[in-house]
Amino acid sequence: MPQFRVTQENYTITADLTVIGRDLLIVVTGGSNPHIGDVTTLTKDTPLQTIKYPSHDGRFHKDNFVGERVARVVQPVLPGSCTVTAGIHVNQITKAQIAASAPMGEELGRQIVAWLAQHPVEAPTPEYYSDTEQPR
Repeated sequence: MPQFRVTQENYTITADLTVIGRDLLIVVTGGSNPHIGDVTTLTKDTPLQTIKYPSHDGRFHKDNFVGERVARVVQPVLPGSCTVTAGIHVNQITKAQIAASAPMGEELGRQIVAWLAQHPVEAPTPEYYSDTEQPR
């Protein structure tokens, strides 16, 4: 499983890539308390959809700020569907660290795009019954 990372402003964000058939699962984590704060789904031709989970204090996580940036960068080269989970928490985060998170997410996306160019996704095409056929 390839892992990508970027470090700025004294913290690191990583993206673990899992290829499942023609689909991609990208797990983005980082900081002092990695977690799953939201889930973003997309394909090459469909818009991003994000579900945010509530945090321990009842507010909703804002990790989509990074996860959606990764998703937008990889979207043009997706071979199938893509699910991005994101969960980054930096204790007592600074304004500079918040500002760095957007370019960090975009850089992770660029690293994934470069890896996909070097390792094209290959999977057999699934077979389906036609409208007039039924399973035997």
